[in-house]
Amino acid sequence: MREKIVAGNWKMNKTFTEAEELMHQIADGLEQMEEDKVGVILCPPAIYLEMAIDISEESSFFVGAQNISEHESGAYTGEISAPMLASLNIDYCIIGHSERRKYFEENDELIGRKVAVAIHNNITPIYCCGEVLPERQAGNHLEVVKMQLEKAVFILPPSEFSNLIIAYEPVWAIGTGVNATPEQAQEMHAYIRRLIGAKYGQDIAHQMTILYGGSCNASNAGALFSQPDVDGGLIGGASLKAEEFLKIIQSV
Repeated sequence: MREKIVAGNWKMNKTFTEAEELMHQIADGLEQMEEDKVGVILCPPAIYLEMAIDISEESSFFVGAQNISEHESGAYTGEISAPMLASLNIDYCIIGHSERRKYFEENDELIGRKVAVAIHNNITPIYCCGEVLPERQAGNHLEVVKMQLEKAVFILPPSEFSNLIIAYEPVWAIGTGVNATPEQAQEMHAYIRRLIGAKYGQDIAHQMTILYGGSCNASNAGALFSQPDVDGGLIGGASLKAEEFLKIIQSV
């Protein structure tokens, strides 16, 4: 049985007080839920990670970082290493997000190194892949995602690859209010699973959790998550509102 997951990517939002309040609201909401059928991951800005870990110890959510250095230590001012995150007992890290690719010019080779260093420090990467609008319009979306996977994560041995979570994010749907239809999401998720099966075998493909990310909210989450190969979501803006985020969790 594949693990169902809803992860909240807070991006660069919330003051310290606001972040603390939101974490407690989500923790309280999770406590009231009857079923523990979905893994919940909160990925706040890095300066709030220690607070998130402290609150998570009394709740059922896990904590993830939004970024990681490709280097384990050294003179890299402003960077945060995998050993640093591991020392805080951080369980997950988002790697390869479209905003890191676009604004910080991260390519697949760099992203692959970040994935590797995370795995080697017992941090589960949430590896993001997806196409931009011109690639979708040109009908190249499947090939784009295939190349991203091949360059960044299909270089891993099976024992390491099986520790991944994959998040498909149609870049044209992130923060735009336009989301992929359930059918479009299913098409890509099923395609990714077929690629994994061809590379690593059906057992790993069947067990791989593949999340959808791209303007997922409380109103469309149920339809998206009902697709057979969609195992949850990587949620952006909707994760900044406790009530909506909890509704999304209940939709899985």
